[in-house]
Amino acid sequence: MFRSFFCALALLTSTICFAEGLRAPAVPLVVHDPYFSIWSQGDGLADRFTTHWTGRVQCLLSLIKIDGQNFAVMSKDSKLDVPAMKQTWLQILPTRTIYTFTDAGVELTLTFTTPSVMDGDLMAFARPVTYLTWTVRSIDGKKHAVKLYYDNSAEICVDAPSQAVCAKRLETEKLNILRFGSADQNVLSRPGDDLRIEWGYAFLAVCKNSGGTLCIAEDQAARQTFVNEGTVVSADDADFPRRCNDRWPVVSCVFDLPEVAADAQSRTVLIGYDDEYCLEFLNQKLRPYWRKDGMEAKEMLDWAADDYEAACKRCEEFDAKLISACEAKGGKNYADLCAIAYRQAVGAHKLAVLPNGEPLYVSKENFSGGMGATVDVVYPAAPLFMYLNNTLLKATLTPAMDYAKSGRWPWPYAPHDPGRYPLLNGQYYGGGEKTEANQMPVEETGNMLILLYVASKNDGNTEYADRYGKIIQRWAEYLLSKGLDPENQLCTDDFAGHLAHNCNLSIKAIIALACYSELCKMQGRDEEAKKYRAVAEDYAKQWEEMAKTGDHYRLAFDQEDSWSQKYNLVWDKLLDLNLFPRSIVEAELKYYPQVTKEFGLPLDNRADYTKLDWEVWTATMANSREQFDALMAPVYRFVNETEPRTPMTDWYFSSDAKRRGFTARSVVGGVFIKLLEK
Repeated sequence: MFRSFFCALALLTSTICFAEGLRAPAVPLVVHDPYFSIWSQGDGLADRFTTHWTGRVQCLLSLIKIDGQNFAVMSKDSKLDVPAMKQTWLQILPTRTIYTFTDAGVELTLTFTTPSVMDGDLMAFARPVTYLTWTVRSIDGKKHAVKLYYDNSAEICVDAPSQAVCAKRLETEKLNILRFGSADQNVLSRPGDDLRIEWGYAFLAVCKNSGGTLCIAEDQAARQTFVNEGTVVSADDADFPRRCNDRWPVVSCVFDLPEVAADAQSRTVLIGYDDEYCLEFLNQKLRPYWRKDGMEAKEMLDWAADDYEAACKRCEEFDAKLISACEAKGGKNYADLCAIAYRQAVGAHKLAVLPNGEPLYVSKENFSGGMGATVDVVYPAAPLFMYLNNTLLKATLTPAMDYAKSGRWPWPYAPHDPGRYPLLNGQYYGGGEKTEANQMPVEETGNMLILLYVASKNDGNTEYADRYGKIIQRWAEYLLSKGLDPENQLCTDDFAGHLAHNCNLSIKAIIALACYSELCKMQGRDEEAKKYRAVAEDYAKQWEEMAKTGDHYRLAFDQEDSWSQKYNLVWDKLLDLNLFPRSIVEAELKYYPQVTKEFGLPLDNRADYTKLDWEVWTATMANSREQFDALMAPVYRFVNETEPRTPMTDWYFSSDAKRRGFTARSVVGGVFIKLLEK
């Protein structure tokens, strides 16, 4: 089936490509969830080995032989004396990454398609398979003999290469399959941040009618055999279990295309992962969502193979529609930024299924503690889901809501997190369930009330919020008493330390009280709605008097010579709450250029660093494209120049664009916030 589909998508040259646009800090290749997440950390696909988002090598390697001449296409193996094929094009779209290479009279297009189409079927969205397609054609008027090679190492299925792995050959009626898995299968054995998966199975599959030949072998034996002979090793390596770094076993595939002319020919492999169990929530092991009806791995791979052409079409249409919307709202650079951010945001989540069949969508705090479903990470990531899929938005709220409802959480405000990924069995951060020290009371409570209102507004009803009525009411009462002038506590920008009288945090509480009022109105509780609306309006007036300092507004009410981004004000505009005079936003936006650095607007006057997501929220407060573009210009410079070349950080120094911390986090979903403008 793949042979007949020449993947016009891979040859797409339309206005939505940005080969000459923003330079991605790292390029998404196979990106599904926090464990199954493989990237190229540079511009040239053959410059270095591909890596997991943590930076640990997880090698995907490809070679091409053209009329007997070998070239490297993906990953650089220094033991091979093979030049890199000339890379001429790189295009990153929300669900696809497309490379083009030319050499020896042949053009090769390499397309990674991950059908994470968010506004479609959730089963297909959750399916852990990426299609890797090679499309070749002659560009010199001659016919060429072409052979394609691919392998991936067993590093994909272990945390560390010293761990033992096993390999196996499988098949279905449609597919030939090779499988790697860890020997010990430590299923959900330990939580943590800088960890990779050490259970489940990685798959390489090809359609039987595609002509692909598969083999299990040592990496050098597999690669040298192709370089020298153009074939796979004659027999599978059977020396298992053994350590991943013991002669580096790989699963490999070779395609033979003896006559390549001007008409393109394509071949595709499926790269998949079955983790069998993916999360533990309140001491229950959960299945990945795609397994909710009992589907097994081989059935899932067959489904993916049958769905190839339709999935490619869905991706083409989704990418074009989303990029077009981004360009219309914020211009080409903004669209580029959103394209780079999309798979990163999706890939920092795992979609699991609860025992009642409902989805649970859990983010991981990548390189910021490793907590799962952290409320102040859910909050900045939410605009992507608000725009594309309200079911997923609610599924990001469910972990905190069900945790609070379970009785485990003892405090009258929202929790920070329900646990450390992938074991969500009680808050990990700060004081956990034992002490109120180092909690984020106003922060997380404000976040949840805002998000619960938006989810209800999108649904047009409060059925989801009604499940948690008493909890939500308790949280609103907490903000009523504590929200206007927050005590000395942490906010989402906890790296800056505790801060009392936080003006931006106060804005969040006031917005949240108005959102609760709107929820009450939707529920027909008119008197309570009026009460909370009146309080929110009164607090907004008090805020203006307390925060004013000269021509702008303070970082903290008691710090006269201070300033900060007031990114939480964006909801007053987007939700038509009309609590704060527009003059406040205009004063802030007029002041910010005075303190903006070369690569961005610092978070506040305390330090040089800034946050990518909040910068876009701040820019979205502008009413004109010109002002939005001016605020975003240094952000685009940051994307182009940031180092090191890792999946995009959201915390960086505004003076030199260097990463301050955090990598590959879901909060980049927040860059889609401008799409929420009416």
